[in-house]
Amino acid sequence: MQLREILRIKGNLLITITPDGMVSEGVSTMSEKDIGSLVVMNQGRLVGMLTFREVLQALHKNKGSIQGVRVDAVMEKNPRTIGPGVEVDELRSVMLEHHIRYMPVMEGDELIGVLSFHDVARAVLEEQAFENRMLKGYIKDSPT
Repeated sequence: MQLREILRIKGNLLITITPDGMVSEGVSTMSEKDIGSLVVMNQGRLVGMLTFREVLQALHKNKGSIQGVRVDAVMEKNPRTIGPGVEVDELRSVMLEHHIRYMPVMEGDELIGVLSFHDVARAVLEEQAFENRMLKGYIKDSPT
């Protein structure tokens, strides 16, 4: 299964923040939307990712406070990206190898979505369930 198929099912709604935004705003947005990452965009271009990992690191560094901390001070700059034609197993491998929970999907210079490790797990589970149904149907209809 290619990543474009997962994005088609999931949808490509992007929740973004600017580099000069405040981390506290990002935390509020992530909490309200029940998401673990925000895409950091500057003049229509992907420049970073703000995830709960960066937020926790900022809290630790600042002794429990993120007040007055800008996104560009803590975001992951120039995050690794992947193309929509990549197979899900390759994405899963890259995510595991590099400890990435949220992967921006780019088509050329355009950001078309973000896939989380949760999205990947769901896609694999659904693909396996489909294959199981197909195999059970084949076995049920096979001659005895």
